[in-house]
Amino acid sequence: MQPPTLTDDEQPDAITLRQHTVADVDACLQMCQDPQMQRWTTVPVPYQRQHAEEFIAGRAAEWERDGDCTWAIEATDQDGARRFAGNLSLRPNGTGAAELGFALAPWARGRGVMSRAVRLALGWAFASIDEGGAGQLVVHWRAHVGNWASRRVAWACGFRIEGTVRGLVPQRGVMHDAWIGSVVPGDELAPTSAWLEVPTLADELVRLRPWRADDVPRVVEGCADERTQRWLPGLPSPYTLADAQWYVGSREEEAASGTGIYWCVADAASDTCLGAISLMKLDGPLADREIGYWAHPDARARGVLTAAARLVIGYALAPVDEGGLGVDRVTLRAATDNSASRAVAERAGLCHYGTAHRVDRLRDGSVQDLELYEALADVVPQA
Repeated sequence: MQPPTLTDDEQPDAITLRQHTVADVDACLQMCQDPQMQRWTTVPVPYQRQHAEEFIAGRAAEWERDGDCTWAIEATDQDGARRFAGNLSLRPNGTGAAELGFALAPWARGRGVMSRAVRLALGWAFASIDEGGAGQLVVHWRAHVGNWASRRVAWACGFRIEGTVRGLVPQRGVMHDAWIGSVVPGDELAPTSAWLEVPTLADELVRLRPWRADDVPRVVEGCADERTQRWLPGLPSPYTLADAQWYVGSREEEAASGTGIYWCVADAASDTCLGAISLMKLDGPLADREIGYWAHPDARARGVLTAAARLVIGYALAPVDEGGLGVDRVTLRAATDNSASRAVAERAGLCHYGTAHRVDRLRDGSVQDLELYEALADVVPQA
């Protein structure tokens, strides 16, 4: 029994899953020496030609012994040539479940090759044995936390992301936290939620951009500040380097799950972090779209957050065909005594529409009213 050849040849530039051959050794060697491949997988480091030869030679024996099915992915490169593009495997556990694994050569990344290959394999996995498939009941995917390329393939192919498991995957003697997801027969092999992009928005004063690791020290300074701590009682106290690392590292999760967009507010000239602004609750009821922000102490009273809020409001309310989110309404809440935050809202053009009484408990135990602001897509903001 041999792994079947699968192809989506009804599409342009067909993707083919086929058996490996000795002609794949050089391409496999090159792929496995790629730094990203070594960072996220268990390939030997350093990776040598002998490893590629042993991998290729062992595929047929693995299929015969364990029922594991590993294909070579063949795709068309930018010059129109058909060539080895990566590996994809399904490893059944004998109870109707199988685990998916995949790796892609650098030249083939960012072109949708792997998501097409995965859909081919899943279609075969879920087809009944009578129809020439594997008859699997569920396929699991897992990847190191932070491997966003793998996460994006799983998302594109309809995997439900079940969560994060600590110490789930071993790699060269170290256990790593990992995401895990699943897909079952009948699931649509397509995204089930939005993966939000974090666009760069800018004016002459600020530049809103995705968070980076080198922003962490400024986040510590901003979130450990007494004033920030007072008005954001949900922040850890004391606020540590580990807290800032978690914050910066987890913002992509919000975008990937379609829940919010989080920007670093950076100086337009120096690119130094001046604060944070976010558009939250994008997966909830229409009335809940909310803006939140904080400023680094040395960025206050400079109009930084006002400029950032104007940019976010404009982006959120602009129609999709004009490059915006197409949201009808965004809101903002500020404690009644937080005059600085209220001033930002008003200068940015948000309209005050009410007060929620005794709903915000501060760190000192006092209870504050919240002033409620909104901006509507069909109402021109008046700063």
